[in-house]
Amino acid sequence: MDTADLSGYRYADSALNHSHDYLLPAVFRLLDGLNLPADQRRLFELGCGNGSVAHELTRHGWDVTGVDPSAEGIAHAQRQYPELKLYAGSAYDDLASRYGRFPVVLSLEVVEHVYFPRQYAATVSSLLYGGGTAILSTPYHGYWKNLAMALTGKMDAHFTALWDHGHIKFWSMNTLTALLKETGFCNIGFKRAGRIPALAKSMIAVARRS
Repeated sequence: MDTADLSGYRYADSALNHSHDYLLPAVFRLLDGLNLPADQRRLFELGCGNGSVAHELTRHGWDVTGVDPSAEGIAHAQRQYPELKLYAGSAYDDLASRYGRFPVVLSLEVVEHVYFPRQYAATVSSLLYGGGTAILSTPYHGYWKNLAMALTGKMDAHFTALWDHGHIKFWSMNTLTALLKETGFCNIGFKRAGRIPALAKSMIAVARRS
């Protein structure tokens, strides 16, 4: 698929953003918990954006390959982090044929942007070895958080209907679990990040490829 139509997500620079303040500590705890030996600390980042997360992962000893459909994001990444293996591409491409398979696939705050979530999940699966781990984050939605947003008048701001290339899918733990099970993943669990659990900003799914 031509990624030109998907490259509207904007990046002003190659820096981390506010969501990484609460996502990255949780992600590093999950990665450390995998207890992979040094020669297996290879990771594919699906939706690497401006390269800032890949840079942090590399600093923590991970060998990272990544793609993103944002031409602007990849330009920032390649300019600021030329040593990293970050390229233009999307979940709708045959990434496994080009880049191979990995013990871990990481995809932060991506699944809420994709038009074809089943194809996205299939691509995640194709990039993993059997028994490999997918770590996927997306904004958290649950009863108490949704109620709090409704009572405080923040629903419109949260669901971002006026954001071009913004969030188009709004996932719960149940629906994301269903997607991953349908794609053949097992041992699916969730961690919440940002705020107290009932009002968490994001949820992080951890799933094993069968």
